[in-house]
Amino acid sequence: MPSPAAPATDTSPVPAATAGATAAVRASGGIPVSGHVIGAESTPVPQAAVTLISLGGRQVGRVVAHPDGSYTVDAPGAGSYVLIASAEGYQPQASTVVVGDEPVSYDILLSGTSGLVGTVRSADHKKPVVGAMVVAADVRGDVLAAGLTDTDGTFSFAELVPGQLTLAVTAAGYRPIALPVEIAGQGVTRTEVELFSGLQVQGTVQAAGRPLNDARITLLDAAGNVVAGATTGEDGTYAFTDLDGGEYTIMAAGYPPKATSLTVHGSGAESHDIELSHPGE
Repeated sequence: MPSPAAPATDTSPVPAATAGATAAVRASGGIPVSGHVIGAESTPVPQAAVTLISLGGRQVGRVVAHPDGSYTVDAPGAGSYVLIASAEGYQPQASTVVVGDEPVSYDILLSGTSGLVGTVRSADHKKPVVGAMVVAADVRGDVLAAGLTDTDGTFSFAELVPGQLTLAVTAAGYRPIALPVEIAGQGVTRTEVELFSGLQVQGTVQAAGRPLNDARITLLDAAGNVVAGATTGEDGTYAFTDLDGGEYTIMAAGYPPKATSLTVHGSGAESHDIELSHPGE
């Protein structure tokens, strides 16, 4: 009795790319997501941490990039995932990757971060200003970092994005200053800030030997331009701060005169109230 014929076997060659992909999937037990982590000018970022998480936030894989920046992390199955890459001196990067039945190739570009170190000194004595508030803001006005200077007048900010930012410095007894700073693409940028002393003028306005409340005080510069204005309090005092050195003129005035019409009849008593105010009020 003839033996049954053996089942036919397909001996046609499997394309090399397909065979390699299938072998990679089977060997890893998942679907590989691989590529390179690169920085500026396509330079590799070694030792970058690459994490793959599900859309629900569960970590499904994590690897460390090789010296050439290459990485491979396995997805447990088809679907959408979030790929997170981070490395010291770079801004973290998160990307959405869609995984199908075949391995996925995805390169990750990281933007470098830089540091800023500086010293705040007084412009007149060149001494460190302790406790000065230093604020770094981007071109949109968003605050990136803030801190106080140390006992030697120094401050430092880490992990700043390269580019232009505005540095604002304030300290008690000094005039505030804001200046642009260009953060280098790599390394630490250093800057020096000088604060000028804020001069102050204060005094008391008196009339008939008593403090005069609500008097209008105007400060004029040498050219006659109005620099600032103030109104005395109940104790008759006023103050101007953050002034530059130079010649000034101070003008003090009470309420300007006010004239109203009044007709008095032949009998009885009549009342007439007068309200005084400064111009523009």
